[in-house]
Amino acid sequence: KTIELTKSDFLMKIVNYEKNPEEWIYLGDKPAIIDFYASWCGPCKMVAPILEELAAEYEGEIYVYKVNTEQEQELAALFNIRSIPSFLFIPMNDKPQMAMGAMPKSSFKEAIDGVLLKK
Repeated sequence: KTIELTKSDFLMKIVNYEKNPEEWIYLGDKPAIIDFYASWCGPCKMVAPILEELAAEYEGEIYVYKVNTEQEQELAALFNIRSIPSFLFIPMNDKPQMAMGAMPKSSFKEAIDGVLLKK
């Protein structure tokens, strides 16, 4: 299941940018994808069921988070989200990578296997 993130969740589970503004220190115990979306966004609605499927398929291996950019404007600004959906892929010991725009499931699987799980 995808997990909705608020700013306080983000600071606890992803990265505490208030404590370490200069450095990315990922706090999670598994790689993650963060979907930056809005409720009115058509492409976001198209991708949502794909992310639910991926969350089930990769359960125990990765987290799939969602950030509502309307409710969490500080997080959207922090990552310079200009178009939605935008996706932040967070590997365990590497820099996060941003992807913009709706993608097919095959592209997500490629990114999960290649970037996040390094299969």
